[in-house]
Amino acid sequence: MKLSRLNLSSVIAVAHTNGHLQLLLNRGDELELLEIEAPVAVFAGLQELNEIVAEATALPPANESIAMLPINSSMANAVGYDADMSVLQIEFRNGAVYQYAGVEPEVWQDLHDTNSVGKYFNNEIRGNYLSSRIYENDCDC
Repeated sequence: MKLSRLNLSSVIAVAHTNGHLQLLLNRGDELELLEIEAPVAVFAGLQELNEIVAEATALPPANESIAMLPINSSMANAVGYDADMSVLQIEFRNGAVYQYAGVEPEVWQDLHDTNSVGKYFNNEIRGNYLSSRIYENDCDC
C-alpha cells in the first residue's frame, strides 16, 4: 500500500448528485464547483473521514496558556508549542492568536530553526493543520 499526504484545506463542502461527487473549492478570491464521476460510496467515505478527522484533531480547550517565544518576523510576534498536546500557537502581527492541532515536534523544531518563519508557515503549516483562532482579530491566517 502506498500512502499519500492529503491537503484538503481548500474543500469547503461536498455533495453527491446523479452519480457525481461535487466539491466546492475555495480558490482564494473565488469559489469553484468541481464535479467528478463517482459512486455515492465515495461521498459517504468522505463524510466518515471528516467525522474521524474532526474527532482526532480537535483542539483541546485552552485551559492553560502556551508559553510564547518572541520572534523576529514580519509575519508574527511570537510562537509557542505544547509538546504534550502537539499544539502550535502563533501570535500574528495584527494581534490574532491561532492554535494549530496535531503539529509534530519536528515541525515545531523546523519552524523554530528556520530563517524565514513566514515562508515556513505558508509552505508547511498553513492549510495542513486544523486551526482555531483563540484571540479574535481581523486575520486571514
